[in-house]
Amino acid sequence: MSRKTLDTPEDNAIDRPGRPTLRTVAAEAGFAVTTVSRALANDPQIAEGTRKRVADVARKQGYVPNRAAQRLRTGQTKVISLLLNPKHEFLSFTSEFLTGMSEGLSGTGYAINITADSLNDDRLEQIRHIRKHSLADAIVFTRTECFDERVRYLLEHDFPFATHGRTDFTTPHPFVDFDNEMFVHMAIERLTQKGRRHVCIIMPNERYTFGQHLRFGARQAAIAHGIELTIPGDVDLDSDPDEIAAKLRELHTGPNPPDGYVCVGEVNTLVTLAYLHDMGLTPGTDIDVVAKWASPISKHFRPRIETIREDLRATGRAMAKVLLARISGAPMSEMQILLKPEGQFSISD
Repeated sequence: MSRKTLDTPEDNAIDRPGRPTLRTVAAEAGFAVTTVSRALANDPQIAEGTRKRVADVARKQGYVPNRAAQRLRTGQTKVISLLLNPKHEFLSFTSEFLTGMSEGLSGTGYAINITADSLNDDRLEQIRHIRKHSLADAIVFTRTECFDERVRYLLEHDFPFATHGRTDFTTPHPFVDFDNEMFVHMAIERLTQKGRRHVCIIMPNERYTFGQHLRFGARQAAIAHGIELTIPGDVDLDSDPDEIAAKLRELHTGPNPPDGYVCVGEVNTLVTLAYLHDMGLTPGTDIDVVAKWASPISKHFRPRIETIREDLRATGRAMAKVLLARISGAPMSEMQILLKPEGQFSISD
């Protein structure tokens, strides 16, 4: 007859030869396997000195938790799924945002899994798949819509999530967002201070909530400062760069060309600066540009222009904080963060 044991699933799992396990950590640390397991999970009921001793031994041995065993034992994957649409997330957004999330989750045992967001009309496809197959403990996604079907679905199924962006649902949900309304107010005010009277902005598609915030803020600022505002309707932030450049050229060669531009994305800024160069226009003299500073790439805009910073690394750290609060059941007040534009205007050097 085989003898029953109280070993954890990880101890019974088949490990590669020489691979540190809870048992090898426990043997060197001088504690029971269950104590080591709880210490590595940062259980507050385990003495701080014990947790530190176990962590030191685990680090020395190169111990890595067996996620399959953890899932069997706790029902948790210790994975957070970040959905990114390759058409939307460009240049440094992903690296800055992901770095911030990784910093915020450091020491928690959670790993980030990047999943390609659906490129078809069904925005729920990947989210349904993750929830039904228990592939993650929580989901993060971007580009929210005012009444986003992904938010509705996850609220109805009580599945942990957080969004990069807000919605108009009356039921509150976890989010981290940037105050784009304040950003565009600041940008237009700065352009009017420099004497500009006709401002052009290539906007995100109006289906997205941040596009709505930008439009509202821009129109309010234009009215307040008595200037003309042009928002082209046949191109948007996700249009092909050549199409955007063609539209800017069309506007400039028309009877009432803009003399100021607000750029809300890095690609849009690069396209605008290239178009101005091709047209022989010099920012700061013939025309002025204020752009969103979203990553270190913004330091290399040429010619140098004034920028307002959106700290995407701070956004990622805030997202990690919100997710951990949601997983632990914290109050909603701790799960909704609106970040403000950082500091005053700076030259992109």
